[in-house]
Amino acid sequence: MTAANAKNEFIQIYTDCISRAGSAELLEWIKKTDFFTAPASTRFHCACENGLVMHSVSVFNTLMEKHFEEEKDNIESYAICALLHDLCKSQFYKVGTRNVKNDETGQWEKVPFYQVDDAFPYGHGEKSVFLIERFMRLKIEEAMAIRWHMGGFDESKGSFALSHAYERYPLAVKLHMADLESTYLKEKGTSAVNN
Repeated sequence: MTAANAKNEFIQIYTDCISRAGSAELLEWIKKTDFFTAPASTRFHCACENGLVMHSVSVFNTLMEKHFEEEKDNIESYAICALLHDLCKSQFYKVGTRNVKNDETGQWEKVPFYQVDDAFPYGHGEKSVFLIERFMRLKIEEAMAIRWHMGGFDESKGSFALSHAYERYPLAVKLHMADLESTYLKEKGTSAVNN
C-alpha cells in the first residue's frame, strides 16, 4: 500500500462510514496534524513515513474481514474505532539522527530515526478517546474499545478494568485482535529501521 493510497483509502472510509456530528470537523483537524505522514511506531511495525495511516487502514480492513457481522454490528462504530484508535500518535514522534556504521565503507554516518516526543503524556488509548471527543461524541463501547485496544501492552498494570471492559464490550476484544493481527502478521517487515 502506498502512502497516497493509504491516505485516500482512510479519507474514503471515513467519509463513507462516519457521519456523526463533529466528524467533519475532526477530519479537518486530523488533516492539520502529521497523522498522514507519521510512523506507527519507532522501530516495530510501520516505523516509516506514513506508517500510522497505513496501520489504521490495515486495522479497519482486518476488523471488517474477521469480525464484522452485518446483522448486529455498526459499521460507523467499526470505522471510528479502527481508523482513530491510534489518533494519540499524531504529533507524537519527531525525527532525530543517530550515528550508524556503514558496513561497506566502515564510516560512521548520521541516519534519521523516529523518537517519541510526547508533549501531552495522557496515556495511549485514553489520549485517543480524549482527542476524538474534543470534536465528536463516542458511544461507550467505542470509547472502551479505543481505550483498551492495547490489551496487556497497555501502561496500566494491576487493574481489572481491562478484563471487565472485554467482558462487557465485545468490540473492545475485536479491535484488540484486529490491531494485533495487523501489527504482528500483516505489517511484518514494514519498519524502515532494523529491529
